[in-house]
Amino acid sequence: MGNFTVIDEEFICDNCGAKVGKLGYSCRNHCPNCLHSKHVDKNPGDRAESCHGDLEPIGLEIDSKKGYVIIFKCKKCGMIRRNKAANDDNMDLIIDLSKREQL
Repeated sequence: MGNFTVIDEEFICDNCGAKVGKLGYSCRNHCPNCLHSKHVDKNPGDRAESCHGDLEPIGLEIDSKKGYVIIFKCKKCGMIRRNKAANDDNMDLIIDLSKREQL
C-alpha cells in the first residue's frame, strides 16, 4: 500500500446529491448521509483510480483501534475497499450495516 495523501475536500454525493463538507479532523472518504463513496483512489488520497464507480456500503467491521470500518464494494468493477466511519456518519445506516451477514 502506498503513502496516505491527505485530501479533505467538499463534494456533492453522486448517490444521494447531498453537499458534503470537509471532515476537519481527517480526510473525508464517503458521504455521511448515505455512506456511499466514489472509487477514485488506488492508495488513500492519490486520485489515481480511473474506475470512478459507486462504492456501495455492504458491511461493517469493528476494529479495536479504528472503531467502525465500513466495507464498500464498487458497483462498476467489484473492488472491495474499507474505510473508517466518520463521527458524523448516519448512525442508523451504520447499525443497519452491522446487522448484515459479514463477508
